[in-house]
Amino acid sequence: MSKKIEFKVSLNVYSSEEWNKEDRQLMEAARRILEKAHAPYSDFLVGAALLLENGEVFVANNQENVSFPVGVCAERAVLSYAMANNPEVKPVKLAIAAKRRKDSGAATVTPCGLCRQTINEYEIKFGTSIKVMMLAPDGSMLVADGIEQLLPFRFNDLNG
Repeated sequence: MSKKIEFKVSLNVYSSEEWNKEDRQLMEAARRILEKAHAPYSDFLVGAALLLENGEVFVANNQENVSFPVGVCAERAVLSYAMANNPEVKPVKLAIAAKRRKDSGAATVTPCGLCRQTINEYEIKFGTSIKVMMLAPDGSMLVADGIEQLLPFRFNDLNG
């Protein structure tokens, strides 16, 4: 007899008026750092800001390379740096903002599969979810309360 495995996924949407001070500051940090992205090939700029449990905030942006597979996404860059320097401090929130270089407004972006799996690794390590906040073009924020909302069938033990 066959068996069915299902996950319910959802994102919360918050208007800019509903953002709390901490989330606003984190998203603003992501917006600022995206302007420094090295994206000469795609002209698609991404910034990420990571809040750790101890209150520290780290930022990073995407870094492209003419050999496309060796570029680094903003989310993986910020997680790697923060975890290399603070391996015992839990990541709490990750804010992501993106835009096309020619545009003044935001572009909707969610973490790519590799970044989603990387977020999953740190959720497993610390035994806690990381809130993922993504800026939308209308100024609202899409929020996943943990990576399972963005990657329900992640590379994990499905029996766990």
